[in-house]
Amino acid sequence: MSIYLVGDIQGCYAPLQRALEQVHFDEQRDELWSVGDMINRGPENLAVVRFLQSLGASFRCVLGNHDLHFLAVALGAKKAKRQDTLDDLLQAPDRDAIVEWFRHQPLAFFLKNTLVVHAGVPPDWTLTQTLSRGQEVETALQSAEVGDFLRNMYGETPRRFDESLTGWARVRAITNALTRIRFCTDSGVLDFDNKLGPESAAHGTLPWYAHPARQTSDVPIAFGHWANLDGKANTKNVFALDTGCVWGRTLTLLRLEDQVLFSCAC
Repeated sequence: MSIYLVGDIQGCYAPLQRALEQVHFDEQRDELWSVGDMINRGPENLAVVRFLQSLGASFRCVLGNHDLHFLAVALGAKKAKRQDTLDDLLQAPDRDAIVEWFRHQPLAFFLKNTLVVHAGVPPDWTLTQTLSRGQEVETALQSAEVGDFLRNMYGETPRRFDESLTGWARVRAITNALTRIRFCTDSGVLDFDNKLGPESAAHGTLPWYAHPARQTSDVPIAFGHWANLDGKANTKNVFALDTGCVWGRTLTLLRLEDQVLFSCAC
């Protein structure tokens, strides 16, 4: 059995199938894990979701910011953006079941000695804290207050998670950390403005994974989200898997057991 982790698919069904064919993925034997942003901006979101659902227990994922945005639009908490390509999901006959499927996915999981998140982990968070705080968001998503959470999910404050935070500010800070982080200070203050490559860090910030005192430095972490990183984290135990498929570059797979990367053109 092999476990393959896939970067941001974003509705690019054909490249996903080509990538899986390249590694001879066997649905009865292998597993596929996604680092999130499975949908939006690409052309075949419904096909991607149907395929991932068809894998059953052989598929695991975390939610990315685009996946959460779909939930907000589908549940009436946010209007669709001009760049969204979610109509095939929103008009699907089983739309409600698709929404429930997304609502019951985690924001972080740790299996086979690997932490999987969408964007990253603040440098001052431990593995245990990351999983526990992710669970807080999962609880909100699965609660009767899911609409309130999704309406309050958007925003860039507070820019740093603090244990004293309560209510929606706390859940929003966790959500932003796990699904939007790129650059930050060593204490976890997020820079939401800079979406360029790692060499463009503003004064006082570094890519989240590059802080020397990062609490999860001994934990293998797979993540996506940062297309301008183009898979080049250059740090031990860090696997950047978003290589810009939806922008016409490549879709990347990581075979977990030997940490070999595969990619196909998009």
